[in-house]
Amino acid sequence: MDWIYLILAGLFELGFSSFLKLSDGLTKPPAILALVSFGVLSVWFMSKAMQTIPMGTAYAVWTGIGALGTIIMGVIFFQDPMSLGRLFFLGLLVFALIGLKATSP
Repeated sequence: MDWIYLILAGLFELGFSSFLKLSDGLTKPPAILALVSFGVLSVWFMSKAMQTIPMGTAYAVWTGIGALGTIIMGVIFFQDPMSLGRLFFLGLLVFALIGLKATSP
């Protein structure tokens, strides 16, 4: 269950970053409310996951899921650029996250 909490924390982190972009410099109240909600949920699930997953592993996976998801969301919904270099390093990030999961208690 701890890894499910960690994955949920990462997904809520993705929502946080997406609504931060949509808040347009913190000027749109509905987006601000959503980003605060997603941020609180992300931290809450992260705290649940860290009860059993080592802190460094949990933090690395949490930020990795958030970063990977944010890049994908940016490309799909915000017309962020994609290149072979970015794809290569995204692949390395996924490989590192799988490695952290595989080597964690």
